[in-house]
Amino acid sequence: MMIETSTLEPTCPLPSKAYNLEMLHHEAYPGLETHGWCFGLPPGISPEQWPLDPLTGYPLVHGFTLRLPPDYRCHGPEITGLSFFAACNEHSDGGTPPDEAIQAAMTGPVAPSDERYRPFWKAAQDSHPRLFRMIDVLDDSFAVILLTEAELNGPPCRPPPAAAASALSCHATPHWISVGSARTYFDSQIGTSLRVRTEEHFVYKQLGGIPDARLDWNRALRWTPRANDPNAGKTPREDYATEKTSGYQQPHYFEGLPKAENFRKHEWAADHARDHIGGTMQPIQATPHFSPFYLEFEEYLGGYNFGGGNCQLDFLNMQLDWACG
Repeated sequence: MMIETSTLEPTCPLPSKAYNLEMLHHEAYPGLETHGWCFGLPPGISPEQWPLDPLTGYPLVHGFTLRLPPDYRCHGPEITGLSFFAACNEHSDGGTPPDEAIQAAMTGPVAPSDERYRPFWKAAQDSHPRLFRMIDVLDDSFAVILLTEAELNGPPCRPPPAAAASALSCHATPHWISVGSARTYFDSQIGTSLRVRTEEHFVYKQLGGIPDARLDWNRALRWTPRANDPNAGKTPREDYATEKTSGYQQPHYFEGLPKAENFRKHEWAADHARDHIGGTMQPIQATPHFSPFYLEFEEYLGGYNFGGGNCQLDFLNMQLDWACG
């Protein structure tokens, strides 16, 4: 589900590698040796710069922070990473109903006359200088903050106070503000599978245990180059696309008639993880028209609701697409 925007040209050469992205079963801390983390808190920004959801007034949820490999630093060498934020699952069931007064305060050109709503207007004015906002076709909010090396290595930032939203928003205060986004996601997943022992549940195995009920609990991320990905540096395209100048190759083929039993994957795709930076895309539905500078990730990499599907983020053009499974 994608909103189209204009396309940009990178300030660096096209990458020659793609990178698998792995979630590790330990916590990460800002520093030169850290590739990133999911859940937890973003680094190097101030609480005033943490983006709010204009539909609810509450802080967006920090999904992950990632140090970009050097060949994916498409916004210049001084931008070495990014933090990704998403709408709160607790408020969205097929789209987040807007609190119209808060939305007007955050998007209006002048401060609202009602002083109670001025904190939301001020939050919009104080936003990070490299904040990029996106919406999907459900009008749910997402955001990216591009980070310098100093910010990427900076201290974790706690979310801004939610008192104004709690007092005025038509939405209840989200649970993650009290116990952290990881524990909230974990509890929501376990609650849907009452017949499965906790230790046998997918989310328990993926996170390596039960998250502590704290805001800064996270899981470290590590990227490693793929052994072979002929699509690194190429624009992803469908087989039936009319414009195929990038030379992009599909990871699958049919041995004989196009039937399920004849579906095969190329050997070069054998080590391709579902979560990755660039290279061969594995969308649940259609392939979005993105640049080679993109991330693809599953719901568990920060705790989202993509309807059982996955998401792609073009961090050159700041476009987002997801599709349910």
